[in-house]
Amino acid sequence: MTGPGTAPQRPLYLPAGTAPGGPFLTELTPQACGWAYSSLRVLELGPGGEATLRTGPDEMLVLPLSGGAAVAVDGTEFTLAGRADVFSRVTDFAYLPIDAAVTVRSAAGGRFALPGARAGRRLPPRYGPAEEVPVEIRGSGQATRQVNNFCSPEAFETDRLTSVEVLTPAGNWSSYPPHKHDQARPGEAVLEEIYYFEVGRGPDGTDTPGVGYQRVYSTDPARPIDVLAEVRAGDVVLVPHGYHGPSMAAPGYDLYYLNVLAGPAQQRSMAFCDDPAHAWIRQSWDGQQLDPRLPMSGSSADEEVR
Repeated sequence: MTGPGTAPQRPLYLPAGTAPGGPFLTELTPQACGWAYSSLRVLELGPGGEATLRTGPDEMLVLPLSGGAAVAVDGTEFTLAGRADVFSRVTDFAYLPIDAAVTVRSAAGGRFALPGARAGRRLPPRYGPAEEVPVEIRGSGQATRQVNNFCSPEAFETDRLTSVEVLTPAGNWSSYPPHKHDQARPGEAVLEEIYYFEVGRGPDGTDTPGVGYQRVYSTDPARPIDVLAEVRAGDVVLVPHGYHGPSMAAPGYDLYYLNVLAGPAQQRSMAFCDDPAHAWIRQSWDGQQLDPRLPMSGSSADEEVR
């Protein structure tokens, strides 16, 4: 196994369906990524479907992408109301500790992300209510985006796992200016990061699935990275080190991504360093208007999805 900041043993861009494992549409363990901490699994269940798993050395979350579920862990069952899709509302979620036996059942069916991190402490299983998820509007102008900080260091306790959702309206850029977190120093933390994408469709919902774009690059000649990926629903981009951003929502198609971050530090942090060549962009937002399309979703809905 290689350590954090080392190039993974597989491509950095993984189209949907190219990394299955067991019951999962996508299974990215630390070993599969060629690093030490961050992981992601995506589970799809049909109506009445059920899946069992063991968390082993990883703490995880069950985060509904579409649909709701009952999650049984350590003799406790949590009912996740979920949501119709990632653009419809903020969702509730469940925390799974290390060394736990877990069953996920869905009466109506759905898809569920299981972000994870290699952990050293066993915390109790817990339920995360949608109403307690901090929603942040970040940036301005065409860089305005919504961040659902459901598992940020300030919002929800874990051992090493950090995970947030970002919603970017059609035509906007997020993860911008480009930034990195691959050095342990004041104002920056070492983190392995996974981007999981969903992309909106056309106005009638039946058009060709939309596309977005993700940039990852390095200015360190000893550790080169050069990725510009056209992403669709279910695609993943790995960020072992280097600058990442922008994440670009094509005109006409809203963009969603789930970030999974973990690293070696004992104290969780999302500290980052902007690419100095583009850091001035933040000052350009002064005086610009926030995009009126945001927030795109909140923590309530007329109808819960079960």
